[in-house]
Amino acid sequence: MERLRRIDRLIDPAIPWVLGAVVGLLSVVYAEGFIGMLYPPATGPAAPWLHPLIIVFCVACGVAAGLARRRRWPVFALAALGWVWLALWPASMVAAYYAGTSLRRTRVVTFGLAALAVAGVSIGTGAAVGGSRYLATATFPNIAILLAVLVGLPLATGLWVNARRLAFAALRERARRLEREQVARDEQARAQERTRVAREMHDVVAHRVSLMVLHAGALEVGAGDERTAEAAALIRGIGREALSDLRNVLGVLRSPYAGDATVPQPTLSDLDRLLDQTRSLGIRVTRRDEGEVRALPDLVERTAYRVVQEALTNVHKHAGGAPTEVALRYLPDEIEVAVCNDPGDGPDDPLPGAGLGLSGLRERVGLLGGAFEACPRPDGGFEMIARLPAEGGTG
Repeated sequence: MERLRRIDRLIDPAIPWVLGAVVGLLSVVYAEGFIGMLYPPATGPAAPWLHPLIIVFCVACGVAAGLARRRRWPVFALAALGWVWLALWPASMVAAYYAGTSLRRTRVVTFGLAALAVAGVSIGTGAAVGGSRYLATATFPNIAILLAVLVGLPLATGLWVNARRLAFAALRERARRLEREQVARDEQARAQERTRVAREMHDVVAHRVSLMVLHAGALEVGAGDERTAEAAALIRGIGREALSDLRNVLGVLRSPYAGDATVPQPTLSDLDRLLDQTRSLGIRVTRRDEGEVRALPDLVERTAYRVVQEALTNVHKHAGGAPTEVALRYLPDEIEVAVCNDPGDGPDDPLPGAGLGLSGLRERVGLLGGAFEACPRPDGGFEMIARLPAEGGTG
């Protein structure tokens, strides 16, 4: 199909000029025979080559036919003049065809009346010239046949082509409209599915997290020692944060325009609190900042925070609380976030997960125009490195 389109793009611009060349050549041939008929060899020249004005006129008819797609009036005018002067028919056929394909219905009627008027003038010219010209063009049966073949048939063909073109345009518009309606139905179906998923998540996840927060609060109040109370308070705080994040996610799922945009999202200024929460779970975490610490766009800082958060979650899930280092390197054009942990034994009862954390981070960093790497180290540890453009990237 693409090959046919390329061929059509090559052929289509050449068609008008091929038509113009054919019209010019046929006009010269017909004019030669016509002049030979009017002027026999015994009384005058036998070919139009001795009449430069006629040759120029035939070439002008060919050029007008080649330009008829863009300009109609030259071929109309030359066709009328050629019919009256030399009874030339090639240009008149082209003019009638383009009249049918391009003119409105009222103007097509006007064109037909003008053709009749030109035919009348041609009859008068034939009567004035007399001889063979009068016999060939001036009699009523001949002029009726000429009008039917040279004007009526091309005009009817042009009208049919124009009607077919309009029908195809209407079909294409209908197909586009149906496609838009299908897209709208798909969007509506996705919105309904989004609402259903949000309800399911609310019923399952939010309910269980709420129970976890309530039990942690009860444990904090009834704890017999201070350490247990602190652990319960930490669990309750993390659970409340999870409920807040979950509420935002549910709002986005319910509607692409929903969600509480006023809820502040964590940035690098909240990183120390995240590290303290991780340390309270028994993971030894150190932080190291390199370069000139400076404020970055919120989207960059949020992404950097999520990288550290996901890395610490993986350490807790897979490395059994191995010692971990978080490094922030402020470079001139970017910030590099590196989280490296030592080898560690995984827990006996690992936490369930979706397995999409690293791929999600890679997509998130890629949208900012950054780079993301996550791979094991030779000593058995694991490292995660994200490089984020300081100006928020191009994503």
